[in-house]
Amino acid sequence: MQDASAWMLALAGLCVGVTAGFFVRLARLCSFGAVEDALMGGDTRRLRIFGLALGIALLGTQALVIAGQLDPGQSNYTAPALPLISIAIGSVLFGIGMAFVGTCGFGSLVRLGGGDLRSFVVILVLGGAAYATLRGMFSGFRITVLERFAITMPEGVNTDLAALTQHLSGIDLRAVITALGGGLLCLIALGDKRLRRTPRLLAAGVALGVLTVVGWLATTKLADPFAGPVHPQSLTFVSTVGKAVYAGLLNVANFADFGVGTVFGVVAGAFIAAWHTDELRWEAFDDDHEMRRHVAGAALMGFGGILTGGCTIGQGITAGSVMALSWPVAIVGMMFGARIGIAVLVDGSPRELIRRRFDAWRELLQRRRAPALTAANRPNHRPAAPSDAPRPTAPHSLAE
Repeated sequence: MQDASAWMLALAGLCVGVTAGFFVRLARLCSFGAVEDALMGGDTRRLRIFGLALGIALLGTQALVIAGQLDPGQSNYTAPALPLISIAIGSVLFGIGMAFVGTCGFGSLVRLGGGDLRSFVVILVLGGAAYATLRGMFSGFRITVLERFAITMPEGVNTDLAALTQHLSGIDLRAVITALGGGLLCLIALGDKRLRRTPRLLAAGVALGVLTVVGWLATTKLADPFAGPVHPQSLTFVSTVGKAVYAGLLNVANFADFGVGTVFGVVAGAFIAAWHTDELRWEAFDDDHEMRRHVAGAALMGFGGILTGGCTIGQGITAGSVMALSWPVAIVGMMFGARIGIAVLVDGSPRELIRRRFDAWRELLQRRRAPALTAANRPNHRPAAPSDAPRPTAPHSLAE
């Protein structure tokens, strides 16, 4: 009975993953691409799509919570303690790795479905680093050092915004926060005329949001309570990639897992989309430099993603849908890390980026001070102030 329930969860994860991979591949949606567009080009369209996905996921997930169908306290994202140091360090490392690879773990799975063999190497390295950090040689350092510095919540309070506000105010504001937050995110995305003209992007955002809700519901309803504590989960692609690699190499029984099912499902869905649009192409590394960069980035994503507790999808959408307090820290850290990674690739090093920024600010300050100095040194041609002495007047006639 327990095995049947586990395989049902894996099948549900496979279906969810196929749908996610198909729509994201069709839309060419990428979380790192969205961050890069916003940071470097000022184009927030793809970032708004992830905001739309988060808004839909937030509304749907909290509807399950209010209806009593989901207990957010059972999720790994809302534990009684918040390891801020681990999340901050891990999110920055993940962002740097994401920049080195050019996409996140989810994006690597989508690329692999289209025939990108570079992503196969990335997935293997990311999965190995993730599993080593989760349960292997790095797990002791993670648990005893980094996660030791955590903010412990008051007894009975989970690390989610709704629980914290209720504890502080004594009023359950979950529905209000959900309506305001989810509605605003959807409005920001749908208010952009350019996005309304791109149905594929909108479909991908809606799909990610809805599938996040489906994941929460499936792992709650299909789980066997007699097999152990029920821990609802949804879309995330760091620990699940590690479990998938481990299952393929050492333990086939680990394939019976919702998250592992989503990993293989995303690859299959992306393959179907690439085949449908005639975009299946075999791609490999151009040289050893590119391979080293991808391997380093994959290792950073695997290690950092476990410290953070998720990837751009796991923290950006899934954790956000349960109002986890880790969400803003992780998102800011990932964007900051991505900017550092871009600086390393484009500017040569973070030091060069800081120097260029400092020079730009100094030049801007000098330009602003220049008009003031010019005005101060300019000779004063204004007439002198009138004195009290009588001024001579011109005669009105020769007689005078």
